[in-house]
Amino acid sequence: MNDGKRTPWIVGVSGASGTPYAAAVLRGLLAAGESVDLVVSRASRLTLLDETGIAFRDAHWREDLAAWLARGADGKPDTFTVDLGDVRYWAAGDLAAGPSSGSYPAKGMLVVPASTAAVAGVALGLSKDLLQRVASVTLKERRPLVVCVRETPLNGQTLKHMVALDEAGAVVLPASPAFYAGATHIQDLVDFVAGRVLDAAGVPHQLYRRWEGELGGALSSD
Repeated sequence: MNDGKRTPWIVGVSGASGTPYAAAVLRGLLAAGESVDLVVSRASRLTLLDETGIAFRDAHWREDLAAWLARGADGKPDTFTVDLGDVRYWAAGDLAAGPSSGSYPAKGMLVVPASTAAVAGVALGLSKDLLQRVASVTLKERRPLVVCVRETPLNGQTLKHMVALDEAGAVVLPASPAFYAGATHIQDLVDFVAGRVLDAAGVPHQLYRRWEGELGGALSSD
């Protein structure tokens, strides 16, 4: 029931490669009518600039976000039409931001993509920036936390950090696209991972074809 209180999903974007994953998750949340609070780490701005050519600026975040979400995974601009809806942006260095407190209402947090540095910071409770702080708050408040890890190969220390996150109650979700959904385009692979992130959060979407127990189903649906 909607009682009029704004209760957003918080999306944290770290510096790992994979900004199309974050864009697809954000589009999925907005398409589902969800409120979104966005935290873009400093390192992720460099990745976003490298992968899309978009410079994400605090003072022009809405304009830059619109350009980012309109872009397809293949790099083509104006692929998607996106209504930014109820989006609120918090600077990564603002440790006094609303989501830094457990009293701030939120449904949970999705970290996508999650770098190994972000995984380590959250697992160790470092709270070096707002992304890490919000993730720590999400865990302590027993809210859903989905960590979409984008790195390969994984060393032993990172694997230990991932186990620690799992034991703390987070969902550790590697960015591993599957092919049974009949992917024919890079966007299909991106949307599969984004859809699994939204599945873990319990947010409805239609980003990929679900497995229904029929071999060759992806081919027959073409």
